[in-house]
Amino acid sequence: MIAATLRHTGWILRGNPMTLTASIGAALLVLLALCGPWIVPYDPIASNVPIALQPPSAAHWFGTDQLGRDVFSRVVVATRLDLLIAASAVSLSFIIGALIGSFCGYTGGRLDRWVGRFVDVLMAFPLFVLAMAMVAALGNRVENIIYATAIINLPFYIRFARAEVNVRRGAGWVEAARASGNSHARVVMLFLLPNVLPAMAVQISLNLGWAILNAAGLSFLGLGVKPPTPEWGIMVAEGARFITTGKWWLVVFPGAALMFAVLCFNLLGDGLRDILDPRMRT
Repeated sequence: MIAATLRHTGWILRGNPMTLTASIGAALLVLLALCGPWIVPYDPIASNVPIALQPPSAAHWFGTDQLGRDVFSRVVVATRLDLLIAASAVSLSFIIGALIGSFCGYTGGRLDRWVGRFVDVLMAFPLFVLAMAMVAALGNRVENIIYATAIINLPFYIRFARAEVNVRRGAGWVEAARASGNSHARVVMLFLLPNVLPAMAVQISLNLGWAILNAAGLSFLGLGVKPPTPEWGIMVAEGARFITTGKWWLVVFPGAALMFAVLCFNLLGDGLRDILDPRMRT
């Protein structure tokens, strides 16, 4: 089973260079998140004012910031925090949203209508503004950023799972599963939900990129992670004050890292769909 999955994954990657490139980029980001603090040449929060605002050089590849901190070290170390926030938020929203949406799509009735109205109300608000309000009310801690990002992502998964399950609940194989004595919960968890996952893979990948942007946007506005913690949004916000004086590296390098991460996860979506879709295994 594992060998067949690996062969299928390799076939998909060889046939789609964009997916292969995105996979390599995503793997590099994960590697930096895991090993970043141990491979950077300088302490990312240690100040060295005499070398402040130096341009990129052999000693400091991405230059130094206003406190003399190495920008390259801060960009690399920030990968862990940004990916942690994005992965945690998307995992929470996916698990909760997929379960709620699947059971609503399967059972219908009053519960489905109530959840539908809740989702409509939630999506009536600008989602980033809603995240700002929640973080401002709860406090700008990492866990609150994760919860806020997960909550504003919930409607996407609830609606998606509900629609997919609603289409499949009358299929012959679902009726056969019920006739075999399986409970409703077992039918949803073992038969319907696994068939919905390939269709949701694209949404998961896109939401990872969007969650990274959301965390960086909150930090840029002062509602996210607190300085001096390395985080891409904070670095862009701090560097924006110096961009008019020609200190371009303070914004360009963390901004490029942010763009690279979002691009990789956006491009990865189609490949994940093909890898997870059973119909592609013929």
